[in-house]
Amino acid sequence: MDAYDEGSKGRQAPDAPPDGPAPARRDTPAAPDIPSTPDTREVSTAPDLPNAPDASNVPNVPDGLTEGEPTVPAGLAGPTVPAGTAPGDPPAPTGIAALSPGYQIAAALALAIVAVTACVHLGMVFLHLAPSNTVTKQHGTAIEEWIYPEFEQNWKLFAPNPLQQNIAVQVRAQVRTPDGTSRETGWYDLSALDGAAIDGNLLPSHTDQNELRRSWDFYVSSHDGENRPSGMRGDLSERYLRRVVVLRLDRLEAGGKDAVVESVQVRSRTTNVASPEWSQEQVSDKPVLRELPWWSVPEGDRQQETAEASAR
Repeated sequence: MDAYDEGSKGRQAPDAPPDGPAPARRDTPAAPDIPSTPDTREVSTAPDLPNAPDASNVPNVPDGLTEGEPTVPAGLAGPTVPAGTAPGDPPAPTGIAALSPGYQIAAALALAIVAVTACVHLGMVFLHLAPSNTVTKQHGTAIEEWIYPEFEQNWKLFAPNPLQQNIAVQVRAQVRTPDGTSRETGWYDLSALDGAAIDGNLLPSHTDQNELRRSWDFYVSSHDGENRPSGMRGDLSERYLRRVVVLRLDRLEAGGKDAVVESVQVRSRTTNVASPEWSQEQVSDKPVLRELPWWSVPEGDRQQETAEASAR
């Protein structure tokens, strides 16, 4: 007999009452078909729009832009392309390349001359400073004429014993006045005049001062104590110093206006710099004079003197 047969007590539902009939099964009835009722309301698909603005209030759109296209502020805009130049065209030539062929040739020649001159000058300075060699022995005169006196090289700035003397260069002259008489002027202290010219000047020029100092140092270094030349530069240094003092006398109108300088005499006045207060060194404060012989002024120096005066 099957345990699940009706009337059997072997197994019953937990909720079923004992020995009672099985409860009836309740099925959920289906929803009745309800006919759909059409919606009589009208639905608008277009959104509500504000009233269209008046045409007179619409701003003008710049040429090249369409309405609604964003604009870039002037400060952030990129580089502009000049009119008539395509973005892919090469840039316009500049510098020498922009010149006409004739001017390009002239500019190239000028640059070549400057380059050659610079190379020659550097070579001369190198040979002047280099130790004695075959080139300096064979062409020493040409090298010295190129270097002295304008480009002379020295190491006095780094000397272990710097100059401790004040050296004043003075000059006097024999002049011929317009009435034909000849007379001798007094001593002109050219160093003192140069010092007075730069003292208190906010924009001083040391050209005259350096020229006078270098000409005197050049003469002293190429002559002995008896004013005799000690090398091949003796005559050159004498001519250089004489020309410098003659030009200075002309500026000072030595002997009066239109007076002609016939001969000059140069001397130096050397005074030792006083020792500092804390030093035990004793130095003489007596000036030492060194007079050079009288030099006649050649006609070439007078002509240059006249040319300098006309240029001023």
